[in-house]
Amino acid sequence: MNLKDKVALVTGSSKGIGAGIAKALAKAGAKVVINYVSSKEGGDRVVDEITQNGGTAIAIQADITRSADVKRLFEKTKNAFGRLDILVNNAGVYKLEPLEAVTEDSFYAQVNTHFLGNVLCTQHAVDLFGDDGGSIINISSTVSQNPVPGTMVYSAAKAGVDTMTKVLAKELGAKKIRVNTIAPGMTETEGTREAIRGSDLEKQMLAITPLGRLGQPEDIAKVAVFLASDEAAWVTGERITVAGGLL
Repeated sequence: MNLKDKVALVTGSSKGIGAGIAKALAKAGAKVVINYVSSKEGGDRVVDEITQNGGTAIAIQADITRSADVKRLFEKTKNAFGRLDILVNNAGVYKLEPLEAVTEDSFYAQVNTHFLGNVLCTQHAVDLFGDDGGSIINISSTVSQNPVPGTMVYSAAKAGVDTMTKVLAKELGAKKIRVNTIAPGMTETEGTREAIRGSDLEKQMLAITPLGRLGQPEDIAKVAVFLASDEAAWVTGERITVAGGLL
């Protein structure tokens, strides 16, 4: 229970990698805020699973690309738990599309969620962290450094996340705030099962992954727990690839 008495907020945590991270943080002792934008049912399901296993969690709806929603998200977090120690910027939007299919809507949906949303949440987290600082964990992707066709906007947005991590690690270090990135490889979630299960893309990714399987949310969550804990007290500005050797 190395996160006992800590409070964590995980954006986009009603399913997938975010849900896996939220459940692992709770298992390690943290009180967890589950954030969702549209799936109240999914958010409540994660909360129920955490509480049934003896943890503490609440679910809060908020669109992290809207400043008013983000302000409300952090105000409710403070009202519920009085503090914040860990922020996981996980919320994401993914669209596989070639150049000619990119639209303004798909462009802004991906860039605003992955980059603007992270900025807005980080601003409020910094204000809510106490004198002991905190840990910010951004979720990137292997495609930020090794993009594949059809992921131009998504890959660029995730590259922005990588850069933001390095800049903010330097800006916020004096406040005892650590900022790190996890870059997952292809991970089996509700979204990837629907989009690529059994496809040529899945076969291609498995072929170039040395450990020969898709990642699971739990694989990513274990690294998030480490970065959130005092075991990583001397780790900031890093990008940790969790991808079965994909790179």
